[in-house]
Amino acid sequence: MSTGAIIAIAAGAVIVIALIAYAMIAARRRHLENRRHEARGLHTEAQAQSTEVESARASADEHAARSRRAQAEAEEKAAEARRNEAVSRQRAAEADQGAELARERYDRARSVDPDMGDEGQDEALDLDRTAGAGERQRR
Repeated sequence: MSTGAIIAIAAGAVIVIALIAYAMIAARRRHLENRRHEARGLHTEAQAQSTEVESARASADEHAARSRRAQAEAEEKAAEARRNEAVSRQRAAEADQGAELARERYDRARSVDPDMGDEGQDEALDLDRTAGAGERQRR
């Protein structure tokens, strides 16, 4: 083989190796660019999902706060209802006690008054009607 042919083969081999190396480098660059593009897409999706999650979390926190406020209002109203019930019972007891005291005074007045009989039915009926009306109003 002649020297020119060997040089041509060697030069051709170097060119083929250079072309193969260039093709490999280009393929690697395309592969890396594709991965970068995919990573940007995933990053964008992650940001969007993160925003949605934060929005859902804020909405859940808002609903929980509304629920706590409603529960606190309900507890406050229940406490007020219990206080009103206690006041109502206390006033009813005081009214009953007052009616009993009035009845005792009527009885004492009848026993002291020489012109009045021992019956006193009218006063007793009036007291019973008054006490009965109060009892019906409490219910």
